[in-house]
Amino acid sequence: MTLVRKLISIAAALLVAVLLALALVLSHNSRCGQAPSLTGTTPSMQAIVYYCYGGAEVLELAAVETPTLADDQILVKVRAASVNPLDWHYMRGSPYLMRAMTGLGRPSDPRLGVDFAGIVEKTGNKVTRFKAGDEVFGGSTGAFAEYVTVGEARGVASKPANMSFEQAATVPIAAITALQALRDKGQLKSGQSVLINGASGGVGTFAVQIAKWMGAEVTGVCSTRNVAMVRSLGADHIVDYKNEDFVDSDKQYDLIVDNVGNRSLSEYRSVLKPEGILVMVGGPKGNWIGPFMNAIKALILDPFVSQKFLSILATLDQDDLTILAELMADGKVTPVIDQRFQLPQTADAIRYSESGRARGKIIITFP
Repeated sequence: MTLVRKLISIAAALLVAVLLALALVLSHNSRCGQAPSLTGTTPSMQAIVYYCYGGAEVLELAAVETPTLADDQILVKVRAASVNPLDWHYMRGSPYLMRAMTGLGRPSDPRLGVDFAGIVEKTGNKVTRFKAGDEVFGGSTGAFAEYVTVGEARGVASKPANMSFEQAATVPIAAITALQALRDKGQLKSGQSVLINGASGGVGTFAVQIAKWMGAEVTGVCSTRNVAMVRSLGADHIVDYKNEDFVDSDKQYDLIVDNVGNRSLSEYRSVLKPEGILVMVGGPKGNWIGPFMNAIKALILDPFVSQKFLSILATLDQDDLTILAELMADGKVTPVIDQRFQLPQTADAIRYSESGRARGKIIITFP
């Protein structure tokens, strides 16, 4: 064996060893910790927390310190929150690659939940846009709690007067994902045709309505039990996947928003127009590459085809929240709520979300 081959073999062995070590570190689950003890003078609240990765059994309702208010933040008394797949991805620390940001072995931040709606309790010294008593909705880490803080210039907006707290709490992640997938990634224009795969879920129910508002011809893919609901949201055509397959149709679309990740890129290509766009919101399940598999394949395929394959990770944008608030106030968008769970039942709400059977959004209520 030549010196060059020996060096290549050593380098390859080292690379394999490093990757194996990284895999072990990322996939390791530490034992569950405990909530820190509070003194009698510490302001506290009830919140859902988790001190290790795992299924819904790791969630607990605990008394924790009320968040400290910065000068540019508002403190919101939460009246309703909603569940997103993002929540149980954080809970499980899956895919494992995300643990590089959320914490190795156990979560670095034990708080859970993002979407909230409630009443401003207190404002920081530099806050000018909101005042105590204002009704607001938005997104911030730790929404499954009695109180949450959020920067006044970040993911928060005034709640429409004609919407309940529960309805407003459904909006932030799901509706913003739908809006940004259609408008920004999908470049949807009036008169174009769009297919929403997973039209009955949280993102899907908003995507159907927003696409109609944008002037598109909308086809929704859902199960038999959800056909009437998706049609009531304004879909022009329904594909009941229990009885038919949209891939077998001769119809082609300008845009496909995939909330499910259950079809191959070649199948989507067959029903996309030559210059069509696929926006991938959901992906296959898996602790490692699973959720990113289609995105990786898309990067490889992209240089060789005229169609575009794009992934989206929505950004909580205050301007977009305001747009959605106006759409709700005008009756152009109406949130769909499936089930309601009280704060102590959050683990059951997460299990229901993971089942994939939810129609629209799942709400967490605060007695």
